[in-house]
Formats: sequence, structure tokens, C-alpha cells
Amino acid sequence: MGACKLGVLLSGGGTNLQAILDSCETGLLRSKAEVAIVISNKEDAFGLARAKQAGIPALHLDPKQFPSRTEYFAKIISELKKHEISLICLAGFLLKIEPNLIREFPKRILNIHPALLPKYGGKGMYGHFVHEAVIRAGEKESGCTVHIVDEEFDHGPILAQRKILVLANDRADTLAERVLKEEHILFPEAIAQYLKKI
Repeated sequence: MGACKLGVLLSGGGTNLQAILDSCETGLLRSKAEVAIVISNKEDAFGLARAKQAGIPALHLDPKQFPSRTEYFAKIISELKKHEISLICLAGFLLKIEPNLIREFPKRILNIHPALLPKYGGKGMYGHFVHEAVIRAGEKESGCTVHIVDEEFDHGPILAQRKILVLANDRADTLAERVLKEEHILFPEAIAQYLKKI
């Protein structure tokens, strides 16, 4: 069996994309997976530049250019199919996934979330909002989670987690920085683990 073709959806800097690319090149995912397309809803997402730099098709699709979210995701589906994608990785993609994409790729969409789900997930729980909520609640630990996507935000079977201690002097930005380092380790590990099962 050849390498599994990954489609990565993102909205920002793409550091998790970079971690996946590095792992496909020299790490856990070498010869097991390859990123075949990167799609972003944001034109200025640096993740698109990272993809281009790696010679991977990079596509900006603006949801505002489509009559509905369903039609927007129908376009994403057609692009993923064009590139024969087997597994979708959400690497900081901030739009809620529509049911048509989930139906087209059942149990084949993985998301990384910067908290220990099921805590601190759901609508509005992204980026610094997550870390602020963790600190406000006085949590002793935080971390990140990779899960299979279903039709609810940050829901669906958990594949893997990594934990870190919340330090007494942590602010949202310092906690975010440390969690992100763990994400870069966890996402390739979780993809590798998932590929062993299919």
C-alpha cells in the first residue's frame, strides 16, 4: 500500500502543518503518509505559504464567495477528491465542519484541539479563549487532544492526548506556547496511530 494522502485544512500559521510535513519527510509518517493538498479559508494564512514552499498544492477558498456553507464544503470535497485524499487533518481550521464533508469522509477527519477534551471544547473554544478558560478555572494541567470529527464542535472519539502542568505564573500566551509544542509532537503520532488501524 502506498503512502496515505492527507488533505490539511487550516486558517492560520500552519505550525501543525509543518510538524506533519516534517514527520512525512523524516519522522514517524515517513513513507506512510504525504500531504497532497492544503486548503485555507483565509487568504493570508501562512500555512498556504508553507505548503507552496514544500511544493504542495495550496488553495485559498473564501466561504463568502459561496451561497451557503454546504456549497462551500461541496467545493472543498471536490478538491479533496481531485487529489485522492484518504484522510483529512484539521490543523487550526476555525470553521465548523458541515455534515456533507463528514458524510463524504466518515471517521476520516482528524482535529487537533489545544485542551484536554472533553473539557474546554465547543463553540468559541479556540486559540487564547481555551487557555484563558483553563487558567481562570485554576486547572492544574492542560494539554492537547486529537479526535475524530463528528457533527458537534470538538466532539467525537478521542485518539490521543498529551498533558502538561499549568504553572503558577502562566498566562494564556505562555500556556499556549507550551501546549503548541506538544501539539507538534501529538498530531503526527496520532496520525501514525490512526493509519495502523485502517
